[in-house]
Amino acid sequence: MWVTIPNHYVAMTLTDNTFSGEYSYSIDSKGRVNIPAKFRQALSVENENTFVITRGMDPCVWVYPLTEWKFIETELRELSSLASLNRTFIRNTTRYATPVTFDKQGRIQITSSLIEFAGLKKTSLIIGMINKIEVWNPETLKKTEKKNLEIDSTEYDTLAEKIIL
Repeated sequence: MWVTIPNHYVAMTLTDNTFSGEYSYSIDSKGRVNIPAKFRQALSVENENTFVITRGMDPCVWVYPLTEWKFIETELRELSSLASLNRTFIRNTTRYATPVTFDKQGRIQITSSLIEFAGLKKTSLIIGMINKIEVWNPETLKKTEKKNLEIDSTEYDTLAEKIIL
């Protein structure tokens, strides 16, 4: 697969920037959290060890590889800023977006506003979500999952039908 980064075409494999699994890590007093080695190894070299962190749609932090974030920016540019709903969506998606590079220990710095938004405390769950990573407060995730159990199972069936096996 080829991806476009401004003025460049880059070859990527299907496993580049693909994240799955769940890991528990501590957040240190400076707001740093470890990105699992498995996830760092899956990060394509075009990202230059850089992620973009932002608010999730749920109360968590989304961590995108830089190249994935570029795709999101491209899509956001397609939304007309003349429409109030579009402006609000773009603003809420991008205002907290911050590029972060992991250090030699594999840690990224999470901003204080994102720590507050996600209610992150000492322990966090790092979850691979295919093209991005989520950072959760374990208690908040439990509450969110409990709420999601109320979703009608036929909705899951409808989604499952869209996946080609």
